[in-house]
Amino acid sequence: MVARSSPAFENVVRAYSGNLFRYAYWQCRDRFLAEDLVQETFTRAWKAWPTLHSQEAVKSWLYSILRHEIARLYERKRLGIDPDRDLDELRGEGPADPSVAIEMREALQELPLAYREPLLLQVLGGFTCGEIAPMLSISEATAMTHLSRARSALRKLVEPCCPQLEQVK
Repeated sequence: MVARSSPAFENVVRAYSGNLFRYAYWQCRDRFLAEDLVQETFTRAWKAWPTLHSQEAVKSWLYSILRHEIARLYERKRLGIDPDRDLDELRGEGPADPSVAIEMREALQELPLAYREPLLLQVLGGFTCGEIAPMLSISEATAMTHLSRARSALRKLVEPCCPQLEQVK
């Protein structure tokens, strides 16, 4: 158990708020909503601070809380999708922008959630496969498979629109 102390928690907030914000922003694409999600993450973390067993688990614990907050957000959110429209028609909508960053963002959004989540946790969060697996409640081998397939799918999505990118890491 980690003792509940204000300075220790403040250090954790300072250390991880930027990374948590980046992850939340990548998930929701709204700066203010991402800030709210991070704020709620730290509120829940403060309430559960005495239950934390190891200081080494703080990073993955915070990301797990944030992932649950994002899931809660989208549980409540109703998407305005016309059920009579064909899904293939929806794919091509939106302005075509030559910017590599926008193309990459769109390609990431096209990845299935099972592939996108571990990839973002590794790239933005800096987690290893061993750390990602328990966060997503999957085995380490499955995490490695999902990461490999995510990179492969991302390459296929990005190469046609951005041939100048030789390799997607």
